[in-house]
Amino acid sequence: MENPQEHQAPDMTDAPAPAGTESAPAQNLSPEQRLAELEAKHAEVADAYLRAKAESENTRRRADEEMSKARKFAVEGFADSLLPVKDSLEAALAIENATAEQLREGTHATLRQLTAALERNKVLEIAPPAGTKFDPHQHQAISVVPAPEGIEQEAGTIVAVLQKGYLIADRVLRPALVTVTAPS
Repeated sequence: MENPQEHQAPDMTDAPAPAGTESAPAQNLSPEQRLAELEAKHAEVADAYLRAKAESENTRRRADEEMSKARKFAVEGFADSLLPVKDSLEAALAIENATAEQLREGTHATLRQLTAALERNKVLEIAPPAGTKFDPHQHQAISVVPAPEGIEQEAGTIVAVLQKGYLIADRVLRPALVTVTAPS
């Protein structure tokens, strides 16, 4: 006679669980225990999600604050470089009996300070020499005149600069006001 236990199905509780399923001991849990385990895992994942969400909100808020500060204090360096110019002007006004020559010399020195401050902050002059081709991106034609007598100048070239223009970091802050030659 055969032993009936020899033909029983093998015990699957000791076999490795297929990929993507819970471990074998979890299969031996009662439904209540399994529910409690899943609720704990859910709480853990929910907590991790809330922490990540809070961290991303904090990062966004810090970035917004930094942008706000950058906008608010963007002119700080520029203003700092203009303070010596203001000091020079105030010192000039404090001299009661300055001669015309002293005033002229002080004005030139103050203008050099201002020019240096503008250049440090990447504010550059647009002052094209006569004969330069008119560039509508950097120049604004105020008038069109015939080419000057005795000077052969191509149509659409600059005759004179009426007011300098300025660039700030390759962007036109103010175009140069110019007079250009008329077509023949």
